[in-house]
Amino acid sequence: MTTMSDLSRTTVVTRINESLGQVLQRELEPADESPRLFDDLGLDSTSVLELLMRLEDELGIEFDTDSLEQHHFDSVGTLADYVIEQA
Repeated sequence: MTTMSDLSRTTVVTRINESLGQVLQRELEPADESPRLFDDLGLDSTSVLELLMRLEDELGIEFDTDSLEQHHFDSVGTLADYVIEQA
């Protein structure tokens, strides 16, 4: 199990962008927190589920889906905040 002390913000943002790149089949800037997941990247509900499963596998954490809210998916940065909170 990964803990907060094991994950730097830079690492989390990089992992999110790598996972997004795999889900969306395109390359993203590794350290960019600004892309809006739905508006800029075109994420949909299916791709969100795939992204969360990839992040759980890659980071060794389990998300509490009851605590997930729409605002967690506003941008890469807000998703990073949620991931760090869950680690």
